[in-house]
Amino acid sequence: MKRITLLIIAMLMAACATSPTGRNQLILVGEEQMQEMGISSFQQIKSDKKVSRNRNKQRYVTCVANNIIAALPDQWSNRQWEIVVFDDDSANAFALPGGKIGVHTGLLDIAETPSQLAAVIGHEIAHVLSRHGAERVSLQVAAQTGLQLADVVARQRVEGSTEQQILMAGLGIGTQVGVLLPFSRAHESEADQYGLNLMARAGFNPADSVQLWKNMDEASKGQRPPEFLSTHPEPENRIIALQKYLPEAQKYQRQAHQNGRQPNCHL
Repeated sequence: MKRITLLIIAMLMAACATSPTGRNQLILVGEEQMQEMGISSFQQIKSDKKVSRNRNKQRYVTCVANNIIAALPDQWSNRQWEIVVFDDDSANAFALPGGKIGVHTGLLDIAETPSQLAAVIGHEIAHVLSRHGAERVSLQVAAQTGLQLADVVARQRVEGSTEQQILMAGLGIGTQVGVLLPFSRAHESEADQYGLNLMARAGFNPADSVQLWKNMDEASKGQRPPEFLSTHPEPENRIIALQKYLPEAQKYQRQAHQNGRQPNCHL
């Protein structure tokens, strides 16, 4: 028993990681497998959801996303990213490991400027760069099946099993294809902060993120549950936090402009 306890402690210590904002993370799964899961899940979503045929919207969203991607650290900017616009009235977007980005057409009614759209896409990319999916998978593994499953995960012997469903839920894909589950409040707040810097490094105006959430707040009046019932912070609290992060992000925007990063994306 003592040997098992020591082994578990050793594994937990080896699995410790740090997020871009300095928060400690538990990561039990490898980046390669997360990418495979993200790619597979994105293929399923494309099969289940209607891909937009509006070339102008696809070009516009791709322009905004590519400007952010180009300003990412080399290990991320050098990857092949796939950006798809889906015909869906909900104001939503997502990014998955493996370089996959999805944007719903409904978001374009709420994000009224390129910088507002960049705030959302930067937020979603921040989830990927912060390895929130891997962290959530790891927590699912540790909480529901114990550390013994970590070896199964590493050996990729979970296809079609209950363990695979746990991993998919951890990644953010529901049991019904195309249903994306919300991240935790900690993940959402962290992605807000890091995502603001990512969009600013690309030259977009981080101050537009405040107006974006005012738009979100107005569009969701009477439809949003109280904050304590939701993993997403209330727009009012989100705006307060974003305003606190703005000075740092604006510094990155000035640096981006000095380096010639001037996004020119139009719908």
